Amino acid sequence: MTSARPPRADAQRNRARVLAAAERVFAERGTAASTEEVARAAGVGVGTVFRHFPTKEALLQALIVQRLTRIAADAREHAASPDPAAFFDFFAAVVRGSATKLELADALAELGVHPTEAVAPVAEELTGALAALLEHAQQDGAVRRDIGVGDVIALLAGASQARRHAADDRPLAVILDGLRVPNAE
Repeated sequence: MTSARPPRADAQRNRARVLAAAERVFAERGTAASTEEVARAAGVGVGTVFRHFPTKEALLQALIVQRLTRIAADAREHAASPDPAAFFDFFAAVVRGSATKLELADALAELGVHPTEAVAPVAEELTGALAALLEHAQQDGAVRRDIGVGDVIALLAGASQARRHAADDRPLAVILDGLRVPNAE
């Protein structure tokens, strides 16, 4: 019986460098940027990129998973905050920072990868973190009790899409107002 050894430290560093570079390159040049551009930005050979991410789809999916993992960590951090506005601060920050995630998801969809499939590795973690944040906000009396985690996920997705078409934060403000307990500050 053989057990899989964890990747060497240098391989882990290279993977992290590639992901960080890909995030920068795709943010600056869009997802049409090549893996060669990512390799140059990471300071590694293109073979190193393909060793960690055999296809561009794999690289894009890893970026989405990384981003959603950070969002889950942010949700847990906000859930631990004593500030009653923590839920709304988190929600607004996610929506305002959604452009890159949406572009990555669109690029994957164009390559035939369904968004649900792309986020599967982190979906449970993210849902759990959002549920904890929501529960905390509801216990504080900040968010309506008839809102469920599925509603929050749908509203985050909708508000993120609305941001593409809105000139300002008005749609976001309307959604946040709808989540608040009436007469709550």
